[in-house]
Amino acid sequence: MGAQLRVYKRRIRSVTATKKITKAMEMIAASRIVKAQRKVAASTPYATELTRAVTAVATGSTTKHPLTTEAEAPARAAVLLITSDRGLAGGYSSNAIKAAERLTERLRGEGKGVDTYIVGRKGVAYYGFRERKVAESWTGFTDSPTYADAKRVAAPLIETIQTEMAENGADELHIVFTEFVSMMTQTPVDNRMLPLSLEKAQEETGSKDQILPLFDFEPSAEDVLDALLPRYVESRIYNALLQSAASEHAARRRAMKSATDNAGDLIKSLSRLANAARQAEITQEISEIVGGSSALADATAGSDK
Repeated sequence: MGAQLRVYKRRIRSVTATKKITKAMEMIAASRIVKAQRKVAASTPYATELTRAVTAVATGSTTKHPLTTEAEAPARAAVLLITSDRGLAGGYSSNAIKAAERLTERLRGEGKGVDTYIVGRKGVAYYGFRERKVAESWTGFTDSPTYADAKRVAAPLIETIQTEMAENGADELHIVFTEFVSMMTQTPVDNRMLPLSLEKAQEETGSKDQILPLFDFEPSAEDVLDALLPRYVESRIYNALLQSAASEHAARRRAMKSATDNAGDLIKSLSRLANAARQAEITQEISEIVGGSSALADATAGSDK
């Protein structure tokens, strides 16, 4: 076997092995998407109803709660960015990071300081490589988050927005995540969670045109908001984590399918080149045999004379 043919054979074996890996990863991601979609569907009604309850309390009372009242001159904002722990998911993490960069630039353009909180190793690595300060980060659960993970992430965010008149307190809380639209479409979005926009919340819950009755609150509307709003933040973060997980699996499935298809095309191309090299070797061997036979025949004929 010639050197060129050995090179082609070795590359075909290597690409075939890679194709098996990408195909397996594609199938694993496809199986996980279904589970992630079910979790998103299960968590969304709870988050919606909780938002409706918070909106009702805020609208039905005259209490000015720090978590529902706009600051007169907001000075700082906390931004939560959700990325992935693992790669091989196409532009999933990079698109979310770009959305966070645009949001940060806009907030700073409004004269606000920005504290960044990150979920996922990809986001942590991006900010660490550029030596940018990160207030807090969490890793290790992006592909299968639980409500306990959401509570762990929400705790410092709730604390920073409840810290009034402090150096590290925030007036706004924003979240950047990837919304799962369909198997083929995942869109990075940035939402302001706090202070709660009552008009936007009414639009999301479908209660914009409903007339809310007056309520009596026990022990007080402020105490009710104190109890509801942390749950609101936790539920929103949990839903965002689940949407991001479903988006990550969908993006990885699409990337691995593309890699598998490209590997198949490369194997076909290399096989044609290997066949051509093999044919050239056979032709050369035949030519050498025919040439040798002719030379031997001419030598034999000369000796007979």
